[in-house]
Amino acid sequence: MGKKTILTILITFAVVFVLIGTLVIVDVSLAETAVVELPKLDPTALNILGKKTDLAKPYMTKIFDLYREATGEKLNIMPIEDDIYEDVALKMLQNGEMADIFLHFHNADLEMFDAEENFLDLRDEAWVSDLTDSAKAYCTDAEGDLLGLPFWESSVSGCYYNKTLLEENGLDPASNQKEFDTLCAMLEDQGITPICWGGNGCGWMAQFGMDPVFADDAALLERLNRNETSYQDIAAIRDMVDWIDRAEAEGWFGAKSLETGWDQISPMLSSGEAAMTFIWDTWFYTDFVDGKYKKEDFALMPIFMGTADEGTYEGGNLNMMMVNKNSERKDDALDFLRFCATPENYNEAFKGISTVSVFKGQTTNIQSHMVSEAMASIERLERVSTASTKIIGYSGDKVMLAINAMFGKNGISAAECIRRLDEDRKAEAKLLGAEGF
Repeated sequence: MGKKTILTILITFAVVFVLIGTLVIVDVSLAETAVVELPKLDPTALNILGKKTDLAKPYMTKIFDLYREATGEKLNIMPIEDDIYEDVALKMLQNGEMADIFLHFHNADLEMFDAEENFLDLRDEAWVSDLTDSAKAYCTDAEGDLLGLPFWESSVSGCYYNKTLLEENGLDPASNQKEFDTLCAMLEDQGITPICWGGNGCGWMAQFGMDPVFADDAALLERLNRNETSYQDIAAIRDMVDWIDRAEAEGWFGAKSLETGWDQISPMLSSGEAAMTFIWDTWFYTDFVDGKYKKEDFALMPIFMGTADEGTYEGGNLNMMMVNKNSERKDDALDFLRFCATPENYNEAFKGISTVSVFKGQTTNIQSHMVSEAMASIERLERVSTASTKIIGYSGDKVMLAINAMFGKNGISAAECIRRLDEDRKAEAKLLGAEGF
């Protein structure tokens, strides 16, 4: 290890983070000064900042190794503990210490980092033409700036259904909202839970219904984010909450929706207790465990939640490599991104990884049969992930809590749920310092 530098850091909260593989613990009370020993970074190497778990993904470690082997260049990999990543990265940016390459998803939290001011617009890079349309759309902001290189695993979220179970019961998948509602009613009549709804900590489902509302109307999204309108004013949001409320009351989520968490989804689907769930394809390769039914028994149709008559799919959320505009090594950072975006290199890094292709030339990844069979429908109805990534103040956990409060005979009304969704969103936006809140 190189020579250590003694740093005196004034901090106002307790943090734990990992830097260059060395655990550094800072545990101090408010406004207390702590002396921390940190290893000195190699001044000749490119700095890459990301969450600890993100930087440890096999395709990330593979591309780092490939780059070192092919170029002889060094990298300072700077992993930060996941739960404090935003706080540490923002402090680094404010102190003029931002890394050369910054990993981030295109979500509402990115607003804090002022991407236009601090990171390069990459739209003119040669590799942009190799991005799939959905990957490019995900990384592009409202002004048309391409914020980063999406070097990540991708997925398609939709309604994954047990096609074998449906066939056994003489039922067909749906192609519109009315058919879907009829399918749910028929399944419930036969004693099968139509939709495995994870009310216990699974906060992603409502965003799928909201995506069409805002992905299809950028002006509406902008008004919401300027606090010029609210969920209560948007008919489609009222329709979605009404549909969820009615679906739960009709028994379409079964009797255990508030108890159903991440670990219960697979058993409910593989046993045939539930016929469908709103999730993504890679889940079947990472968390689904075969039972009476196997992943080969499942197929994909759009999500119907009262907001898009023909249904919708959500494209994957992608981690982007962003280039620090103020870095002295920004040209080296651009070269690194070009290396990552070279077909020979990304195909080696993603060999055997279960993901929807992010690059048009991606050939070594595994794509699920469910997605492949539904590709024509996906290409027509897929929206870029929008609600959770672009609504300022959006919190999946708080959305789920508000929705849960409707469930049961003593639940709040749909109108009260929407008011709570607005209150939670505006309170979070205010905490983020968003303009207009």
